[in-house]
Amino acid sequence: MLDETEKNDPVAREIRARAARLAKADVDMTFGGGIVELTLSEALIVGLLKQGVRQYYAIFGHGSTDLGEVLRIYHEEGVVNVVNCRNEVEMAHAATAHAWVTGKTPAVVTSIGPGGLQAMAGSLAAASNGVGVYHIYGDETTRGEGYNMQQVPKPEQGIFGKMGALIGQSYTLHTPGALRECLRRGTACVHHPYKAGPFYILLPINTQPERVKVNTGTLPGRSAQPPLVPATPDAFAEAAGILRTVEKVTIKAGGGTRKHHEALREFAMRIGAPVVLSPGSTGVMMDAHVQNMHVGGSKGSISGNHAMEQAEAVVIIGSRGVCQADCSGAGYPNAKAVININGDFDDLDHYANTVGLPGDISAVIGKLLDFLGEGTGAELRTDWLRECEARKDEWTRFKAERIGAAPLADVVWKAPVLTQPAAIHTVSSFANRVGAIKFFDAGDVQANGFQIVEDDMPGQTFTETGASFMGFAGSALLGLAGEKDAPYGIAFTGDGSFMMNPQILIDAVEHGVRGMIALFDNRRMAAITGLQYDQYGREFKTNNSVAVDYATLAGAVSGVRSVYAGTTKASLNAALDNAYSHDGLSLVHIPVYAGRDPIASMGAYGSWNVGNWVEDVQSAYLNSRI
Repeated sequence: MLDETEKNDPVAREIRARAARLAKADVDMTFGGGIVELTLSEALIVGLLKQGVRQYYAIFGHGSTDLGEVLRIYHEEGVVNVVNCRNEVEMAHAATAHAWVTGKTPAVVTSIGPGGLQAMAGSLAAASNGVGVYHIYGDETTRGEGYNMQQVPKPEQGIFGKMGALIGQSYTLHTPGALRECLRRGTACVHHPYKAGPFYILLPINTQPERVKVNTGTLPGRSAQPPLVPATPDAFAEAAGILRTVEKVTIKAGGGTRKHHEALREFAMRIGAPVVLSPGSTGVMMDAHVQNMHVGGSKGSISGNHAMEQAEAVVIIGSRGVCQADCSGAGYPNAKAVININGDFDDLDHYANTVGLPGDISAVIGKLLDFLGEGTGAELRTDWLRECEARKDEWTRFKAERIGAAPLADVVWKAPVLTQPAAIHTVSSFANRVGAIKFFDAGDVQANGFQIVEDDMPGQTFTETGASFMGFAGSALLGLAGEKDAPYGIAFTGDGSFMMNPQILIDAVEHGVRGMIALFDNRRMAAITGLQYDQYGREFKTNNSVAVDYATLAGAVSGVRSVYAGTTKASLNAALDNAYSHDGLSLVHIPVYAGRDPIASMGAYGSWNVGNWVEDVQSAYLNSRI
């Protein structure tokens, strides 16, 4: 791929020769673990290669021209894949989804200034959901020759690095020779076994082309820690005492259980306890399993919240106690004791009266079950499970009524249209039938979604409840770009969320993504509309009067198939089949009802410390024994 310019550039030829070798062998085999002299830009790419980073989401600017030139050559030689994007928030979401779905580590490339701030904003989704991603920002020069364009205009060093350190961890490569330490800290953050997150590398414009000697044998690989469990039996004995004597024990499965669902299932069945899910842990228990009480929390469900409210002891597993998961601290009014299984010490003692079992969830559960032996206390909980099963049956009937609701007359559409629960269930069922993964945006679509989805395995649904970031779902489809045998993705989004980040219409076509946007249009931010009505009896500024034909809008982009879903389940299913048959990106425009008829709502069953509820919720929290 040598062009005339590169033929006359010995540095570029050297870079290409190394890239060609790296395309055939790993870093250690290519360099023999020896010392090489590279530019900092190339050394960073080589160092990240050693950690398995091969996917880059980039918006190049004046702050990253040198890094971009090296990436160009490495991309052309097939060493890395560079996905150019049109919005920094979008590409941060795409990188988060790439890591979340595939387990591989990507990097985001932009520059400080508006681009860096937008990428940093998008990285909140990675930080909140425990997903490791590298963020590389071209930074201000180190010589202090004057203000650089896009730096924060004040006489202070490293402002963007400080911002990154507030969200996750950061390192400024002011000195190229510090690359090894930068990458050591990076992998410890990005590949943390219990609480991974974004790591921000600030790459000054003038240090990128500087040459540096690197010992490739000492560049850190991907951090991998062995599973850890408590070494002494004391905490296990205390936990066993609770399980053997308390009848109404409930397990709360947080997002941390996604990689430990087999251990969780065995534990639940051995001790005979109901399992309540968090919004982000659907699938860790089979949907129809008698012990699966479904989601519990501020939104929750009839069965999930019952199992929480009546519990006398709670086994918290892999949860950080987010308000939507534990009702702002008031979700367990009858609980007197907690067993908390969590690798993160900060979350381990979140609740009072806790027996903490820190470490790897599967390893800790295995050791606890060994300690329990046949004396699990399951015989105490026969009646408790029957009670919970009855509430699960009640929730199942309630849900069936909602998803089976007939279209309702809507003032916006001036015709009967599907309710949101009915439409979401139709699309979710379609996704399960074709083996598609589901990405959910923040808002009413998400809140209804985690009450409705019927997952039997983790990884069927990815819902961004951590940062509640509108615009995540559509952007997440780009996370599958360049993946061989990538799963089909369906983005569940509302009209408000979609317009936060519509760039996927172009970028999905550019990068050959095959997937679907299911756009549920009620011309409002319905989650907040409902909250306003519940708290104050009136809506204010959460709707709009502008009609948008999203099918026409999407159809204006070459390569996108746009389909109008109609107003019935039959027409929606036909639209889904049509969209799925397209070898590329499709958008299905689904008009949905936005009135006050209760059949159109899945309901809310817990407390939330917001608005005019705060006095009651805070009083309940004060009186809680955990």
